[in-house]
Amino acid sequence: MTRSPVGAARASVPAQGRERRAARTRPGKRAQGQRATGQWAAWAFLAPVVVYLLVFYAYPLYRNVELSLRNYTVRSFVQGDAPFAGFANYAKVFADATFAPALWHTIVFTVVSLAFQFAIGLALAVFFSRNFRLSATLRALFLVPWLLPLIVSASTWSWMLNSDSGVVNAALSWVGLGPVNWLTSPDWSLWSVTIANVWIGIPFNLVVLYSGLQAIPSAVYEAAALDGAGAWQRFWRVTFPLLRPVSAITVLLGLVYTLKVFDIIWIMTKGGPSGSSTTFATWSYRLGFGNLVPSFGPGAAVGNLLILMALAFGLVYIRVQRRQAVS
Repeated sequence: MTRSPVGAARASVPAQGRERRAARTRPGKRAQGQRATGQWAAWAFLAPVVVYLLVFYAYPLYRNVELSLRNYTVRSFVQGDAPFAGFANYAKVFADATFAPALWHTIVFTVVSLAFQFAIGLALAVFFSRNFRLSATLRALFLVPWLLPLIVSASTWSWMLNSDSGVVNAALSWVGLGPVNWLTSPDWSLWSVTIANVWIGIPFNLVVLYSGLQAIPSAVYEAAALDGAGAWQRFWRVTFPLLRPVSAITVLLGLVYTLKVFDIIWIMTKGGPSGSSTTFATWSYRLGFGNLVPSFGPGAAVGNLLILMALAFGLVYIRVQRRQAVS
């Protein structure tokens, strides 16, 4: 029995529809497969970063919080059977006579360091933003303090500020001034470690702020000059406002770094004399590792207070940035 042409045409219509639907579904499935492959590839690239953050940041932070909430001794630290103490270690830290001076020293050390590092770094960045001979060479020389290991920098400053054989007191004697006990006097020890920290932090501010200055279009300065703005007006009304985002992140990073400075203070003064240069960082180390009978819980509590201070300033920075973005 032969099928008529009309019946054959009608029969071929469903077949063609199925072929069109199959043709439409195959690219869709292929696109879904490509998206799935891309997602797996993204997770594969992201996995090392996640593992790194978990191992070197999340777990140590959890461990530090756990240390601060238990009464650890050397034996219980090894065996892991320390009793739960709640916030007793934090109460012990707040009641300690060292807390108030250490907090004040931390604030003074951080604020003064940030102010001078940023001011000197910005002045040098503006100076080097002008194209002149040996500019690149001088910028490279200013990076030396940043490249040196902290133990070398701190040891060098200890030698320079030595009361008997330091070059600073020798220079003071040349101008008719008496020697200063930079590292052994309670009146000068905190300022001595602050001076050393300022010297070490200037190159970082110089590099970041100099990069921000290079991103400001020269046409803006030309327009300001045509409007009759002087050098100071161009800096205050053009450079400083346009440099504000870079300045904010520079100050924030410097703040987080300065809060946890330990090496410089410990090498130069060990927090002394009589606790006159003790900060939260050195106090935390002394509680946890600097005594024959370590106090792991209080030491971890002081470290967590430093983390909370850095977190608070970070949240303030984010809030300020959002307000600036809205305005």
